[in-house]
Amino acid sequence: MLSNIGSSLIFCILGLSLIIIYSSYIDIKTNNKIIRKSIYSLSLFQTTFTISCFFTLILGFIYSDFSIVNVYENSHSAKPVFYKIAGTWGNHEGSLLLWINILVLFSYLFLIFNHNHNKKFRLYTLITQNFLIFGFAIFLLLDSNPFSSIYPVPPEGLGLNPILQDPALAIHPPLLYVGFVGCSIYFSAAIASILSGYGGKQFAVSIKSWVQTSWVFQTLGITVGSIWAYYELGWGGFWFWDPVENASLLPWFAITALMHSVMVLEKRNTLYEWVIILCLLTFILSVAGTFLVRSGILNSVHTFASDPSRGLYILIFLSLMIFTSLIIFFKKREKESYNFNSNSKETFILANNWFMVFFLATVLIGTLYPIFLDVLTSKKVSVGPPFYNIVIIPLVIPFLFLMTLGPQFSWINSKKKNLNKTLYVLVGALIINFFLLYFVGSYGFYSNLILISAIFLILHTFLDAKKSIENKKKFEYSRIISHFGFGALIFFIGINHQHSVETDFNLKVGESKIVNNFQVLFEEINIKENKNYKSVIGNFKITNSTKKNIHYLNPEIRIYTNPETLTYEAAIKSRINSDLYLTMSNVSRSDFYNIKFQNKPFMIWIWLSAFIISLGGFIQLILKKNEH
Repeated sequence: MLSNIGSSLIFCILGLSLIIIYSSYIDIKTNNKIIRKSIYSLSLFQTTFTISCFFTLILGFIYSDFSIVNVYENSHSAKPVFYKIAGTWGNHEGSLLLWINILVLFSYLFLIFNHNHNKKFRLYTLITQNFLIFGFAIFLLLDSNPFSSIYPVPPEGLGLNPILQDPALAIHPPLLYVGFVGCSIYFSAAIASILSGYGGKQFAVSIKSWVQTSWVFQTLGITVGSIWAYYELGWGGFWFWDPVENASLLPWFAITALMHSVMVLEKRNTLYEWVIILCLLTFILSVAGTFLVRSGILNSVHTFASDPSRGLYILIFLSLMIFTSLIIFFKKREKESYNFNSNSKETFILANNWFMVFFLATVLIGTLYPIFLDVLTSKKVSVGPPFYNIVIIPLVIPFLFLMTLGPQFSWINSKKKNLNKTLYVLVGALIINFFLLYFVGSYGFYSNLILISAIFLILHTFLDAKKSIENKKKFEYSRIISHFGFGALIFFIGINHQHSVETDFNLKVGESKIVNNFQVLFEEINIKENKNYKSVIGNFKITNSTKKNIHYLNPEIRIYTNPETLTYEAAIKSRINSDLYLTMSNVSRSDFYNIKFQNKPFMIWIWLSAFIISLGGFIQLILKKNEH
């Protein structure tokens, strides 16, 4: 029953996308008011059918309808309802349906909220967006139908990968998808702007909120995913430059550059071409990331739904997007000249844009190089943290300084006297860093400069906040909060990198190990039977050198039955100043267990800083809404 309903709704979505494309084109050519009104109705029907289709799949998971192949392969009757719902998008077919839902929803919302803008611009945006919807709906229907049926109906499902049965991972994909797929609306708007001639300041105003919305969700999605990987995968860190991690970071670099460039376009009516390029690039990178993950060509523990044949379709679709958008761009291109004063806000924004592009290019090369080398020479290589640290870290320093100085300048031109207070702030940053060196310990050359740069940015945000409150500039709050969060993030990452302790060793029950200032005592093993898995729990006593602080950590080895899976659950003691992190795994044919012990400074503050960055963008959206 649900299978038939879901498949029928997909056909409706597909048909409506074609009707909307045709109706919008006719309205552009004839300026027919009746057709224009019908477009709103058609878009509403499309949105309703798409959401209904997704909820139909959710119902299939909730009620364990194993006549649906997707439910059978990714669920189990014993699974909690929360994880049954999360399982809806924890697979390729369900995640693609969620992707289409966001495409359709953003398309409808753009049509509603941008009704004051140029008619041709809105309709061309709708046409482009529905071409995207049509392409992905065809993919969904022909190769990835989430409502494919199975007969005879199995009595029980295979279950969901236990690693995916986690609250953080239940919300991580939707957040990330809203961020990534949300880029589609200003991709479509960029195409529409070129075709309709609706550019300049008006174009910036029309996409500004959409750019900020997708940026906020991307930032939140990446942060939540990083937190999940920290405690679930046993890495014990916030970022490992894993290829799938990199695939999510690439669009974030592009959209961050875009968000600042839109400001320049809105204020100065310049950088239009650059904004168009970034609009196109951001969504292309989002789709490219999906291709890399889904194709299976990336070797990553993050990859849960890879299929080379499906990846091929995405590659073809991605190629068509790139080819078509480039043809439209270069055919309609009007060369733009830039005449920026060296001491103006827009100059600093453009300079930091180029830094963002460099970071993007570095991560892209580091991610794709092993793939190309494997294809050309059959050599297997991996590009890890050392490469990124060598290339990126030195440039983070000027990037932070430009990020601090840029807001101190005015648009068009600024006088040097405005920077007097900045010099005092820099002296303050140097003094604070001196005390850090004295009380905490020495750092490497680059680490020292990065900490100074981060402190400089943090201190200046307080000065900027005071100035904004005095001048009642509410819209500065967003920038100040996000920049403060970014400065804090870099600062705590720097401290974490320098003072993290990580070591591996083997222990038997009853044995202990001294690690720096900690004693790790392996007290006992407990076996616990659960509904869906058996748990081997280690009891560890962690004592510091003074023996005043005692912590008990209980890492687990879980053996799941549905499906048969072995997982290692980290035990984490989160403190204000650091996290104690412990994982264990059994050593084959022995009484020994492999123990991984880590002391990670300021982990909580790293996560908090990332959320503060997102908060700044969210506040901007609220302030803009209140303004209207």
